[in-house]
Amino acid sequence: MSESFIQIEKGLGTAGRVAIVRFDRRAAVNALSPEAMRQLRRAAESFEDDLDTSVVILTGTAKSFCAGADLKDGEGAQRAAGGIGVRRHYQRLGPKMCRAWQEMDQVTIAAIEGHCIGGGVALAVALDFRFCGRSTHFRVPEIELGMNMSWGTIPRMVQLCGPARTKQAVILASDRVSSAEARDWGLVETVCDDGKALDTALAFAERIAIQPPVPVRMTKQTVNRVAGALDDLASHMDADQFTLSSMTDDYREGVAAFLEKRKPSFKGR
Repeated sequence: MSESFIQIEKGLGTAGRVAIVRFDRRAAVNALSPEAMRQLRRAAESFEDDLDTSVVILTGTAKSFCAGADLKDGEGAQRAAGGIGVRRHYQRLGPKMCRAWQEMDQVTIAAIEGHCIGGGVALAVALDFRFCGRSTHFRVPEIELGMNMSWGTIPRMVQLCGPARTKQAVILASDRVSSAEARDWGLVETVCDDGKALDTALAFAERIAIQPPVPVRMTKQTVNRVAGALDDLASHMDADQFTLSSMTDDYREGVAAFLEKRKPSFKGR
């Protein structure tokens, strides 16, 4: 049986309409293994028939919301050793996870402390709101690893930050985006004292939870459809682009450099 990385608490707040989903891989700094992505997707899907919960807060640990893809995970290594079919199968785990969180009827809030990197950013921008601690930083390292940023992340980031800031965050993959920059760019809504992201998110969730649930759900659905009307056109090739980029010499060099803690040397091959 797989180890559980998810804890769900329901019935919170004065109206009992708030839930918290805690993601904690303990020693793995909340990296996204294939199994972690499945569990996060199932956590979102578990609220499908829940008419009693209006707001769901997703949080990580005090040190890391999510450190991105787990490049050392054994199951993930099967992807690199497999053919195109295997690679495409595994590459769809991340998009399915993010889509499950984006499509939840409940309002969703990311309470972020510490690192929020790569796949963690992809997951955070799939939610409705993002609150973070002052020391939190964001980074999108995929290009420096020789791959494209996928999982439908770029359209979501463009909605939040605009085209130029999205290009800056994704192309300048070594750069950390501080909490203050993230707020100025529109990547997060609120920056609070370290260790207070969850408390701040809970207070905000309480304000939403006392509103009439049906029009709240309708409003979320309408806004998401208007804002993301063209997202599928922009991101439907994500998985295949990743599959192609993961077969390049630059991808192998990027991952090797990351594991060896050195700067990569890309050749465009």
